[in-house]
Amino acid sequence: MGNQLAGFREHSGSELRFMIMSIRTVTVQLLQFLSKHMPKRKWFLPLAVLVTTLIALFNWPQIANGAERVADKLALYVHVVELYTKDPDRKLAMPLAEIEKKQVGDTWHAARGGNRLHEGQDIFAPQGTPIYSATGGYVLNIGENNLGGQTVSVAGAGGRVYYYAHLDCYARNLHEGDYVTTRTILGYVGTTGNAAGTPPHLHFGVYAPTGGAINPLPLLSDRVKPKPVEAKPANAKKKQQSRRKGR
Repeated sequence: MGNQLAGFREHSGSELRFMIMSIRTVTVQLLQFLSKHMPKRKWFLPLAVLVTTLIALFNWPQIANGAERVADKLALYVHVVELYTKDPDRKLAMPLAEIEKKQVGDTWHAARGGNRLHEGQDIFAPQGTPIYSATGGYVLNIGENNLGGQTVSVAGAGGRVYYYAHLDCYARNLHEGDYVTTRTILGYVGTTGNAAGTPPHLHFGVYAPTGGAINPLPLLSDRVKPKPVEAKPANAKKKQQSRRKGR
């Protein structure tokens, strides 16, 4: 099907004009046939079928793309329903790999403009720092809004939604419906949205299926860092070999 669509899009102007003339000829011939063999009041159904077919033909690439998007959305909803059957994660990996939990200042329910309360935690880091998913799940939304700027929302176990805001930019090849793990980069720390003029940071929020916000800080845990490998002296291996020979 993809090859057929690609071929349809690549028709030259002369080929398209020929197609239009051919369709026009068929239409005229059909109308002549109907006028001779059918009462005018019975023209409606075959004429409607013809018009619908022509509209579908000339808009087939858009129709196909729309159908594909609908199928992707349905698949995503199926995955989210499956997540609802699982218990919510009790621990979340720190979204910024180099930041430890003790470095996060608690900004939960801090006062904000417009009588708002801060529904999340601000995790400060240099601009461009990679943001990892705090849990496994599916990308529910990639989009921009006035407060959060560039944002990513991930649906996780138990139907919880994990919200990442103020991104400088999104990770390459990240799409809605993608399955992510704690190793997946979602984007990079920035100052978009209402964070403009503030130090770069990630706003990280957690929302229950009912829509109520949950304080992420008690759930966050430090990422396991690889243990440093101790460098051995260059002659250590030779000493071990000489000891074995002496035995």
